[in-house]
Amino acid sequence: MRTSALLLALALCGAAGDALADMPGERHRIDSATLPKPFETRSAAHSPGVVPRPPGTAPRVPAGFEATLLLSGLEGPRTLRTAPNGDVFLAETGAGQIRVLRGKEAPALTSEVFADGLEGPFGIAFWPPGPAPRFVYVAETSRVVRYPYAPGALRAAGPAQVVVDGIPTGGHSTRDVAFSPDGRRMFVSVGSASNVSDQGEEGRAEVREYDPEGRGGRPFATGIRNCVGLAVQPDGTLWCAVNERDGLGDNLPPDYVTRVQPAAFYGWPWYYIGGHPDPRHAGKRPDLAGRVAMPDVLIQPHSAPLSLTVYPADGAWTEYQGDLFVALHGSWNRSAATGYKVVRVRVQDGRPTGEYEDFATGFVTGQDRVWGRPVGVTATQDGSLLISEDANGTVWRIARTSP
Repeated sequence: MRTSALLLALALCGAAGDALADMPGERHRIDSATLPKPFETRSAAHSPGVVPRPPGTAPRVPAGFEATLLLSGLEGPRTLRTAPNGDVFLAETGAGQIRVLRGKEAPALTSEVFADGLEGPFGIAFWPPGPAPRFVYVAETSRVVRYPYAPGALRAAGPAQVVVDGIPTGGHSTRDVAFSPDGRRMFVSVGSASNVSDQGEEGRAEVREYDPEGRGGRPFATGIRNCVGLAVQPDGTLWCAVNERDGLGDNLPPDYVTRVQPAAFYGWPWYYIGGHPDPRHAGKRPDLAGRVAMPDVLIQPHSAPLSLTVYPADGAWTEYQGDLFVALHGSWNRSAATGYKVVRVRVQDGRPTGEYEDFATGFVTGQDRVWGRPVGVTATQDGSLLISEDANGTVWRIARTSP
């Protein structure tokens, strides 16, 4: 296992980030005090080529675990969310629909379309919290809708009801939705329209708060360039998986996963990772320099964290209880590819340690070729983990095979 110090040194000199070599169990920690300077390396445009999954290939997982193919042939499978009754809901974004998955193995898997005709569906949440939700909420690109629901239903019990309308479109298009444990607050993430502009961004680059009927909309936290995924701990702590800005070089700035503090400002577009000023906005907004909240866990730059889930406190994998799993979609603008994996964010006594660990890797076949780009991740009732990837349209189940 590589040491954190070595990984950090490699990252800063540009030698790390080789997704082809990533292995389960490798640990990473990035220190905000040792970030490189802006433009220390050139900004790269290096999109991967997607190839068919090589025969017999599966994600690499830690010893004692096994990854098996659950579903294939999907159009842009993205967010996965486990319903209280154990069914798993999948946002098949490319097809504009929500699916329900039931079963542990491909031959006996039930896969039904719960709702269709949607525009870029991504976020999924159940309300009210608890064992008997009455609605399934879906965040589309420009609105949040909900469907009447009874636990165990494979098809929505009625048409979509619009809860929040008029969410700004263009630029970052994913929207996630989550509820506080008491069901009184609904959180909706809205990414920025641009990479780093400070114009035309009203109502964007923030997490917004509403009641379950979509009333009382207001910013909950701001300055978050693109909070793609939301997750809520049982104690009510809200988490974001954030894609930071591009154009400052291979190793700057880190993406991040963080607890979202109420009324906090996370810096975008004028500052990044605390009070580091973006030179493209030199001299602007000095009044905000001392107000920038520091993210909890820094992720290798350009890894593109998307969805995340809190592993249940009563989950079967006891040493993972309370930790987070985060899907890293992978870089397009780094000289050496990074991301393309699912990582574990370590949490102790409800607080992140600042460290993350590779859990599922092996989606890369060469420096310029990948067969999988992880997006969704959820823990199932039996304690296993489901992962979606939208390069080849598959869903994988990771189960424990030995203690």
